[in-house]
This record gives sequence, C-alpha cells and structure tokens, in this order.
Amino acid sequence: MQRFTSPFSRAYWASAARELKNINTLVFAALMVAIRVILKSVYIPVGENLNIMIVFLPNALGSLVFGPVVSLLAGAASDLLGVLLFPKGAFFPPFTLVEMLSSFLFAIFLYRAPLKFWRVAVSKLSVNAVCNMLFTPLFLSWMSGSAAALMSIPRIAKNVLIFPLESLLLILLLGAMLPVLSRAGLIPKWQTAIKLSARHYALLGVLFLVSIASLLLYLGIFVIPILEFLPPR
Repeated sequence: MQRFTSPFSRAYWASAARELKNINTLVFAALMVAIRVILKSVYIPVGENLNIMIVFLPNALGSLVFGPVVSLLAGAASDLLGVLLFPKGAFFPPFTLVEMLSSFLFAIFLYRAPLKFWRVAVSKLSVNAVCNMLFTPLFLSWMSGSAAALMSIPRIAKNVLIFPLESLLLILLLGAMLPVLSRAGLIPKWQTAIKLSARHYALLGVLFLVSIASLLLYLGIFVIPILEFLPPR
C-alpha cells in the first residue's frame, strides 16, 4: 500500500478509486455506516438543532481506511439511512452533502498518510469549521427561511470549545484501532498510531484556551455590536 504525504497527485486518487473494487474495504465501509447510523440516535441535546455526538469517531476511522472516494458514498448512505431509521425532522438534501463533505475531509487528511498529531487535529478542525459552523447553519437558515441561524452563537461555542476534547478522543480511538486494522490488512503496516506525550497534552490545553479566547473575540467583535443595533423585542 502506497504512502502519500498529500492528496495532490494522480496516484493518490487512483488508489482511492481502487477501493471501490476492494471487497474487504466495502465490507468495512458497510460496518462503519451501520455504526454511524446507530450512533446518530445517541446524543446530548444542548440547544435547538444542536447536539453533542460521537458519530465523528467511526466517520474518521472509516475515512482513514477507505479514502475520499468511498467516503463520499459512505457519507451519503449514513445520512439517508439515519433519516429513515432515526428521523428528527423533514428530509433536507443539503444535509446529505454536509455528511458527505465531513467524510471527505477526514479522508483527505488521514487516508494512506503518516499519522501525526497535527494531521488528526486539523482534520477535526476542518470538519468543525466547514461542516458544522459554516454549511450546517447556512442550510438551517435556508430550511427555516430565517437568517438567524447564521449567527448561531451556541453552535459556534459548542464546536470551538469541544474541539480539543474531540481531537483527543479521535487520537485515542485511532491508537486503539490501528493495530487491529493493520493485522486485518485494511491499512498499511507503516501507518502506526500517534504516541501522545506530555507536550501533546499541553498543546491540547493551549488549544482549549485559544478556543475560549477566539470565542470571546468573536462575541466582542461581531455579535455584541450587531445585537446592540437590533431593535428590542
């Protein structure tokens, strides 16, 4: 199995496309989709249309194994099955695209790549920023016909503040599962787990403090001035 340091090569996409013909990969993809669908029913509600979930864990693990091409299909399948089995409202096709994009982003950073602390953290950060904080509130505003969802303070706060914890959980999961996946022949032997050091834990702590500072800065620069100009209800 070839090693890639970036997705910007023809060989990378050829390898990702070949996963569609790999029976073991497709079976594993079906397993990950099933787990994702089940985990959609497990969440902690923290606001309107806002939940804390762990479905990102099998999403990232699967994307690491089968790459960006299969990830798009797995993302679509998990969303459609989730809507059928655990409906939480009307079906809205753009949310399927968000699910597909989250799987794609994880795959771009993790598939056939040497696992590094920064690579795992940035993969989760990209999903939080692009999927959860940009497109999800945008599509919610389209669905509700209101622009209020675009300024979703709870959603931004949730995704910013729990990002360090999510990154840590993802690193720990990959560390536990990579030896199993390697023995099963689903990932290359050279793709080994990240060994967390005291420096990594300190960095996660710093990221948490930066997250809080960024949130306060966002509130002070953008949200509070806007709220001051809004007429009282």
